[in-house]
Amino acid sequence: MTSRVLQTTGTTFEHCLGIIRHASVDILLLLGVHASEGKDPRWFLEQLDQARLNLGGWNAVAKRLHMNDAQLSQFTLRLRHLQQCVPQYESGQAVSENQLIAALRFVTSLEQLRQCQPLLTYLTDVDASDESQQRRAERQLRAIELVLKGLVAQVWPDSQSLNAYLKQHFGADRLRRWIKQGDGQEALSGMCFSELALMVVDKKNFARHYAGVFNDTSVLTLFVEPRATLRQFLDDCRQARNGVIAGEPITAAQLTLLSCQYQHITRPVQRAFERGRTRVNPAALLIVDDAPLEQYWERARHLNHQAGGEQQEIGETIELPRKRPQRTAEEREQLISGTLWGAVGVMVLAILGGGMWLFSSQEPPAAPGVESVKNEPKREAPSPRESITQKGITWDAFNMRAAIDRNDTRVTTLFLQGGMNWQLAWTEQAFSLGNTEVLQLLLRYPSLMDEPKPCRRFINTLGHAMSNGASLTAEHALYLQRFCTVPAVVARQKHEAEQATLRARAEPSADNKKWLKIQTAIYEEIRG
Repeated sequence: MTSRVLQTTGTTFEHCLGIIRHASVDILLLLGVHASEGKDPRWFLEQLDQARLNLGGWNAVAKRLHMNDAQLSQFTLRLRHLQQCVPQYESGQAVSENQLIAALRFVTSLEQLRQCQPLLTYLTDVDASDESQQRRAERQLRAIELVLKGLVAQVWPDSQSLNAYLKQHFGADRLRRWIKQGDGQEALSGMCFSELALMVVDKKNFARHYAGVFNDTSVLTLFVEPRATLRQFLDDCRQARNGVIAGEPITAAQLTLLSCQYQHITRPVQRAFERGRTRVNPAALLIVDDAPLEQYWERARHLNHQAGGEQQEIGETIELPRKRPQRTAEEREQLISGTLWGAVGVMVLAILGGGMWLFSSQEPPAAPGVESVKNEPKREAPSPRESITQKGITWDAFNMRAAIDRNDTRVTTLFLQGGMNWQLAWTEQAFSLGNTEVLQLLLRYPSLMDEPKPCRRFINTLGHAMSNGASLTAEHALYLQRFCTVPAVVARQKHEAEQATLRARAEPSADNKKWLKIQTAIYEEIRG
């Protein structure tokens, strides 16, 4: 049974890679890069960066693909994540479920790109689908929402405590809207899927209430932490839900992806239920007849229409409501216009008063030349976070890392000016591609680098790159001197250099001599 599942996973994964290779040729051709055949994800990333250089920037790439900044960021981020999950692949090699999920997520991004740019005609059918699979997916999406609702209701069992929390963290206006749209006085029934998911994946809520439920180490391991993985999976479910609500069939790639993600989302909850740690039973919620299922989706369509759709990603944290709502661009323009007209009125009154005084004086004055210069008040400049939002990019670490990978200094600068933290590990692709602009930019904000103990990975990655022929560049030296000169790191690197010396003396092979040179060069940079 296990071997059959692994074989199916491997077959589907290889089919996904085939789709990506064919699609990459069409996409690169549209961007002016000619390739006879597609290769691995790393090659696709390098060719996209070459297209960026040829066209003059990522804005030109996005325009050619009919995508906005947020869509292009998500596209390159998923491709980058697939490349990290599958650095090398040989046909028939064992494939993990995480690698399959990463490949399927990028295939769904290829489907979204094809919808944006009709000139792209590549095929993305992972497998044949029928009506029964569509119904199963609709049941799974319904069960996921009911699981989320049950988990939230378990933390706030009565409407009074729930409403108090929602009012404090979301504001009275949204609470009134949810109650009005919900069943009676129940606010959860009036929430959209993304709002309900945010109640669970919010950093504070997850750590306080849900980390104990989703503590199964066999699932939710695609990203560094289970919460981040759960948020990404629920956002994929949001996109699949949007298709069902719009009356569109779920694609074969989305069906396969949902089948994998459903197990990751519900398995730890089911396990907690069986052990008596929660009252939410996903297996029971999955069982529903066709008539109640159709009623559920009709209500979901009605709720989606009232909310105006769900196009924004599920956020990282709940943003507390402002005591004074922020003015929109139109309101700021009206305020400035009113100020200007007020200033004009004061000037007119001053001129009339001066004229009356002149005419009433006994000595006729010389014809005055009245000149009035009034500096127009400057408009309130948007904050870096507002500028990011105006570009359609979600304020989170994933999009910042995607901007760094793309060498997009404009978007990266906005993230840094807004106070977003970054990690040294995010510079790996920039170093491999020689993107000195973004590397120099990050060095201007060293206090925002918050990765704990970053030097071991950075030095190991640098050492392997140098062993493959790369050189220790000026940027490498600056990063080593800025972040890796603490005594513990220097002592460890000194030990590595001494060990390399002993190995080279004991066995003076070419490989040992090369590593001695590498370890010594790194130590020389950080020892001060």
